[in-house]
Amino acid sequence: MTALRVIIVEDDRQIAEIQRRFLERLDNLELVGIAHTLADAREQIGILAPDLILLDVYFPDGNGLDLLRELRAANSASDVILITAAKEVETLRSALRGGVFDYILKPLVFERLAEALERYRQHLNALAGIERVAQREVDALLPRGQPEPALEASSRLPKGIDALTLDKIRSVMQSEADWSAEAVGTEIGASRTTARRYLEHLVSAGEITAEVSYGSVGRPERRYRRLE
Repeated sequence: MTALRVIIVEDDRQIAEIQRRFLERLDNLELVGIAHTLADAREQIGILAPDLILLDVYFPDGNGLDLLRELRAANSASDVILITAAKEVETLRSALRGGVFDYILKPLVFERLAEALERYRQHLNALAGIERVAQREVDALLPRGQPEPALEASSRLPKGIDALTLDKIRSVMQSEADWSAEAVGTEIGASRTTARRYLEHLVSAGEITAEVSYGSVGRPERRYRRLE
């Protein structure tokens, strides 16, 4: 299997390093460059022609969405996953109009990045396996074209999430404290890994928020709290 060639475009060097370490944990990926400015990104993309770009929005020398538009205007073969703290709806709209493959909000979680990269690989494999497209193939490649009914989508829990445990964690998160996954696991009698899976589900559902705390020794730790 050919390795995916990836470039990280992120002005915060600490966040870029976290992304680099995340990519190192995944198979069949080759990190071919890291750019901390848009000018550097343009140069690296032009020379290295990556399969995928992990792109931030805000840079000292411009906006990542401008780079995205430039790539599309130049008919670049590089795909883009936006990884950003930008929560404005207009930014999301601009990203979707620019054809991003995925849109991931910071702070970045390894499991969310791994899921996005796996879906991207499956997308490429599906494209490589067909010669001419029929409507069925198009629908499979563009799942946004077939949205689920709102009631059905909202009532279905993801695999590995059960309602009873979820309610226990919701109860814990009613306090005003910041919680680590380990502390929540201890509180409900579950492992740190289990607690984190449920907490990240609640983050993605917009019920709680998470921030990265680097602590006294510099090791990043996710801290969770209820939304105000």
